[in-house]
Amino acid sequence: GVDRISVNPQTMQQKTLDLIGRKHTAADTVHAFGMAREMGFSNINMDLIIGLPGETAEDFEDTLCQIRKLNPDSVTVHSLVVKRASRLRSVLEEAGNTEDRELERERQMEQMLAYSRKFANEESYVPYYMYRQKNSAGHFGSSGQENIGYARKGKECLYNILIMEEMQTIAAVGAGASTKLYHPEKRIVSRVENVKSITDYIGRIDEMLERKRKMFSSLFGL
Repeated sequence: GVDRISVNPQTMQQKTLDLIGRKHTAADTVHAFGMAREMGFSNINMDLIIGLPGETAEDFEDTLCQIRKLNPDSVTVHSLVVKRASRLRSVLEEAGNTEDRELERERQMEQMLAYSRKFANEESYVPYYMYRQKNSAGHFGSSGQENIGYARKGKECLYNILIMEEMQTIAAVGAGASTKLYHPEKRIVSRVENVKSITDYIGRIDEMLERKRKMFSSLFGL
């Protein structure tokens, strides 16, 4: 069964959650985490994001202090990735991107990373996987900032490692979803993309299923 779950606050600063349009509150995160523990989950991950609009290194340090009280089993630290159509892009564009502002933001993000490493060391979290993303915030992210997953011994997520190494089969459902089939002998991944339009997806659902069936039958003989 399922024995690992993620409760992802991104930040515990309510002012930031409001600014970036998140519907949950910091209190909601604490409540959800408690519910997960009460339900018996012994491996809970929490995702944090550095570089969110308006946040300082001190804000991030406070978020870490609040996370420490919850005592998750693993923590993943992401750098901000701003997608073209997101509300975050509008927020950042409205703030302006002067050279001085960018330099200060980089300084803050570097301090946030230092705080995250210190936190991980103090709480016995060990880095076990890393990946890069394009369009990350900060100068050091111009070609893809490193995102790091920390976990306590025995709480690592094998899926995270396999997916980053392109060694994991994924059966995806829904409009725009991408199914991946890993071929262990050839060490390659085949992909089948669902159409992005929800209307088209519903109207062509049989076609989407048949494409997946053919792909999986090539490996598993279904």
